[in-house]
Amino acid sequence: MTAAEAVTRQQAPVLTADALIFDFDGVLLESEYVGNAQIARYLTAIGHPHTPEEAMAHYMGLAGADFIAAIEHRIGHALPRDFAAARAEEDARVLAEGIDPVAGAIAFVRGLPRDLPRAIASSSSTAWIETHLEHLGLRDAFGTMVFSGREHVARGKPAPDIYLHAAAALGVPIARCTILEDSPVGVTGAVASGASVIGLCAGRHCSPGHADRLLAIGVDAIAGDFARVARLIGIG
Repeated sequence: MTAAEAVTRQQAPVLTADALIFDFDGVLLESEYVGNAQIARYLTAIGHPHTPEEAMAHYMGLAGADFIAAIEHRIGHALPRDFAAARAEEDARVLAEGIDPVAGAIAFVRGLPRDLPRAIASSSSTAWIETHLEHLGLRDAFGTMVFSGREHVARGKPAPDIYLHAAAALGVPIARCTILEDSPVGVTGAVASGASVIGLCAGRHCSPGHADRLLAIGVDAIAGDFARVARLIGIG
């Protein structure tokens, strides 16, 4: 996509948003950078040098078997047996201590019209999402509308199933929803769902060129911060 085309996409009209569907990690929570930094440290220690940026480029947005398969394909052999334990230890630490929100996320969610339906559709477990929502002070903002691609659908991202599930639970046709996504894997499924899609590049994990990757997959607009999101959906 050329620079001129990207500018045209940035000037897109206000998007249809009868409901908002949020990814979680990297959209509301700064967990993408934290988690991928830990993966990079582990892989480097076992002889496969990675930077956090490389880990994010290759593994971000994946979960479960797909996540493991992507790492093993890149390093060329099975992961050591202690990888799961190392990940579990890191997860336990951040679940206890919390992780910072993405800049502007809390104010944005709190500023949404009270009658605007919203949900979270994430690759993470519901326990992870709900615990971090408590840390962020946003647990009440989503009620029961918290959905996991591991638990609520047969196919996780990049399949569109979790977004379709969330839209059905909200009672809003997917074509009338806007999805906020940050990873190429998530954006692929979001675009396939038929919703309007905003590629959010507000987190620490969004390096130069990240927006171009999301535009190439087919997002309707890019937002570098939540103020831009608010303008795109007509509430700012």
